[in-house]
Amino acid sequence: MSFRVALSGLNAASKDLAVTGNNIANVSTTGFKRSRAEFVDVYAASYQGISRLQSGSGVRVAQIQQQMAQGNVEYTDNNLDLAINGKGFFVLEDNGSRVYSRAGSFAPDKDGFVVNSQHQRLQVNPANDDGSFNTGVITDLQLSTSEGPPKATSEVKVSINLDSEAKVVDAALYPNFDPADPNTYTYSTSVTVYDTLGSSHLATMYYRKNGANDWDVYTTLTDKTDSDVPAGGDGLAEAATLPGGANNQISGPYNLRFTSTGGVDTVASSPIPFNYSWNIENGATTTLDFTVDYGASTQYSRNSGVNSISQDGFTTGLLTGIDIDDKGVVFARYTNGNDQTLGQVVLANFANPQGLQPNGDSGWLQTFGSGEPLFGEAGSANLGLIQSGALESSNVNLSEELVNLIVAQRNFQANAQTITVNDTITQTIINMR
Repeated sequence: MSFRVALSGLNAASKDLAVTGNNIANVSTTGFKRSRAEFVDVYAASYQGISRLQSGSGVRVAQIQQQMAQGNVEYTDNNLDLAINGKGFFVLEDNGSRVYSRAGSFAPDKDGFVVNSQHQRLQVNPANDDGSFNTGVITDLQLSTSEGPPKATSEVKVSINLDSEAKVVDAALYPNFDPADPNTYTYSTSVTVYDTLGSSHLATMYYRKNGANDWDVYTTLTDKTDSDVPAGGDGLAEAATLPGGANNQISGPYNLRFTSTGGVDTVASSPIPFNYSWNIENGATTTLDFTVDYGASTQYSRNSGVNSISQDGFTTGLLTGIDIDDKGVVFARYTNGNDQTLGQVVLANFANPQGLQPNGDSGWLQTFGSGEPLFGEAGSANLGLIQSGALESSNVNLSEELVNLIVAQRNFQANAQTITVNDTITQTIINMR
């Protein structure tokens, strides 16, 4: 029996050495969690229980428990490197099964899917059209590797100040607006707009002061292939030949009036926003329709100038970069200046993370002991935040493991000595006469 007790000690010390050696081997493995061998004593028992005189039958390994403490966050220069600062696991798809990991080394594959070195795909909640996320769906994160489609301009917002001290245009000398003659208008500004094919067009707004608080707004659209302006009112005038070619269009006037305090008089003005419909024949839709909103404009006693001007269209564009915030929201940046939300990184947590089954390659699988995964966004409930451009290092403390290595070695030697002593005693008994 003494030999078996010592042998169990050797086996336990050997297992301890293996666990400690594995920790040391993975000291530089991203997202690795150290393990600890836990032992329990062994007693021979009958149905009456354990005798008070029972000396014990040795030791056995009860379990090898993972230690899920946070590792250090180390910064990199890759935006797709992700670290979780706090609790939670990345959710990965591996040929139909889900794998959970703390290792956030990701990169796009040839099809644009964001994957790790094992080609497991990072999972996200897809984005809705209103900017929210569909938390009921978990899908692969895919970056667009093709040219992004354009968007036609549908709205222009103009915030300008028109000088209240500006001179009124002399209608007797200049009865008609002419964009080629600056005497026929007071001020002008421009904005680039886009059609359904992503072709750009220059919309120029001209402001002609008629009297106190009273302005007319004319708009031209250059580089057109059809010089006919749509008929039928809405402030549209007949086409005019503008500088730069015969295929340019002019629309107006719309009336823009201001109150005595400098704000836009929405009652006296033409209905705001102004509606425009331009004929185009370049393979895009036959008209380019957009509105121009002057609701934030003013008429103060200072030089005329643009406070802000924006429009919601854009041309085609290629992916130039990815940004991921601490909530896991993935933003794609394109060469056309457009930003697109691709999704939100899904995190998972478990009632008992130590019950997860190691699967190799810094991944874990769900087990009965771990409980069901609880999915959520970073920073919610008990889930940590995501750090882009960083990786979580192993939580192995090398100094501590080296001390454990010495202790395990001493335990092994001590149990080996027990066998040597038992062998000597046995030999003494055999030699008795």
